[in-house]
Amino acid sequence: MTPGNNGASTPEEEDPFGYLYADGQANGAQPPSGGGYGYPNSVSRVRAVGERQYGQQAPTAAYGQTGVPQQGAYGQPNSHYAAPESYPGGPPTAPQQPTRRAGNGRGPNTKGLLIGAIAVVAAVVIGIAVAMTGGGGDDNKAGGDTSTAPTDSASASPSESGGDEPAEEADLPTVDAKALRLDGGAALASDVKGAQADGGIYVGNLNQVGSSVTWTVDGIPEDGDYTLFAHYSVPGQDQSMTLTFNGKQFGTKLNLGNFAHAADGDFEKGWTKTFAYPTLTKGTNTITLSCQDGDKCNVLLDQLWVKKGQVRN
Repeated sequence: MTPGNNGASTPEEEDPFGYLYADGQANGAQPPSGGGYGYPNSVSRVRAVGERQYGQQAPTAAYGQTGVPQQGAYGQPNSHYAAPESYPGGPPTAPQQPTRRAGNGRGPNTKGLLIGAIAVVAAVVIGIAVAMTGGGGDDNKAGGDTSTAPTDSASASPSESGGDEPAEEADLPTVDAKALRLDGGAALASDVKGAQADGGIYVGNLNQVGSSVTWTVDGIPEDGDYTLFAHYSVPGQDQSMTLTFNGKQFGTKLNLGNFAHAADGDFEKGWTKTFAYPTLTKGTNTITLSCQDGDKCNVLLDQLWVKKGQVRN
């Protein structure tokens, strides 16, 4: 320091309140006025309360230094601090609660929809499969079976017949012995019991070549396959005779077997029936049963009838 009274001592030893004491007053200490207080020409480091201004530009850092804003004194606000309310838009509002979706907070039940769609498709496929299976079964029942019945050139006997169901029977005629036309020595009789014809009448004397019976059948509804039945009696051995339909000889002999297993000569116990499968035409047809060379004709015949289709009963 230069000569003179620049204070009681160094700035660190100056007592700002020296004017309150006698030695301080002796050294020229005065109460503060204006710019400071203390000793004359003392270093004034004290500012009046409220004199410091906040919000001033921070000092620029020297070259090579990073300009870091200076923090305010303890308990004083930072000049660079700004409250949230001072930002544009105002203070942030309270946290927003997430909006809950319908359905307990879950999205669309796409899994359930997919399962439902698969179930519908499966039901439709099953329905189509059932319909197709049922249709195929009906077709097989209607016309898929292969007939094992004899052709129009064959005849069979009741003992050879199976369990086939008869076709729908049309209202076709039946003829008794007395309504047949007799030729070649054939004659009516009624001595042997068991004939089904009216009055128990039957045709005998057929066991000679040239004898025959003829039936003119009216009322055949349409062309097609039919079954001719014959009720007869034969004792002991099997017999066979020639069939003719509309002047054309049938392919095989009419089988007149001893299906009743009657003893030789026992005509009363020998009554039975047989059948053949001819093809007839619509309207009137002529059927002839005759004894030809090579035939076995020891037979009593009492009745003939026709059924539509190839049946066994």
